[in-house]
Amino acid sequence: MSAQPDIADSVLLPGHDVPLGRYTTVRRLLPHRERRMIGAWCFVDHFGPDDVSGRPGMQVPPHPHCGLQTVTWLVEGVIEHRDSLGSHQLITPGGLNLMTSGHGIAHSEYTPPDHPDGMHGLQLWIALPERARHGPARFEHHTGLPSHRDGDVTVTVVIGRLGELRSPAGRHTPLVGAELSCRAAAAHTLDLDPAFEHGVLVMSGEATVDGTPLAPGSLLYLGVGRDTLDLSVTGPARLFLLGGEPFEEPLVMWWNFVGRSHDDIARARAQWMAGKPFGTERFGIVDGCGADPLPAPDLPAVRLKARDRHGVTH
Repeated sequence: MSAQPDIADSVLLPGHDVPLGRYTTVRRLLPHRERRMIGAWCFVDHFGPDDVSGRPGMQVPPHPHCGLQTVTWLVEGVIEHRDSLGSHQLITPGGLNLMTSGHGIAHSEYTPPDHPDGMHGLQLWIALPERARHGPARFEHHTGLPSHRDGDVTVTVVIGRLGELRSPAGRHTPLVGAELSCRAAAAHTLDLDPAFEHGVLVMSGEATVDGTPLAPGSLLYLGVGRDTLDLSVTGPARLFLLGGEPFEEPLVMWWNFVGRSHDDIARARAQWMAGKPFGTERFGIVDGCGADPLPAPDLPAVRLKARDRHGVTH
């Protein structure tokens, strides 16, 4: 018998625009006041499709992270990644950049001067569980990710597992991130893990997911308990599926840090701001970038509090 989802848990999460560096604006979909997480996915930015011909594109100087993994996925454009482990990687469409910050890492993200005219993609964070958030930093780049074509729909598993498809990317909690690329009008049914909560982001085109019409740049949270999901598109479209076991550890997220308490965040900020250049001891130095590291903003006047997955303050 099919698991019966709680339909009341379906929530449409509209994004809001946030500047990223001087030249890029992203559409932030998580955290949202109605839903802060989907599984361990705690941060979702969708950018583009943008025309960056004659423009710099993404220009983000060295900055720190801790307590999370960053996922960068492009469908148009190119981004040059450098980090304090010494990694130097051009990200192009179909290639996954996965950076595990552990206790601390710094990186920069730049569109090279000689770049394509278009820019479109996702940048996402995955919260690390307690057992992994104090560990060493790591960088991975994967191409040729597992995929399956069903008519005009191609499903690519970027991270985690979906059905029989399993990504080689490292993860620390049960989750999935998968792209659905639709070449023409189509209907498709996905088999899901009912232990996961899920969400679907429409990157381009128009789609109907679980009976809800979705425009580009919208995220539909689907709750937990579904073993299948019906979706359809009226023409070429690109969607992204997010899912994972509900993440029960309380999180404090501020700037580029994910911790468990105000003191975690204050300590990370102080250690980033210490020394010249910033953060050398804990976060390392991003060689080859040439730009000054970003200073951290001031902490708020009140203590930061953990928030649960539903956006309710503890």
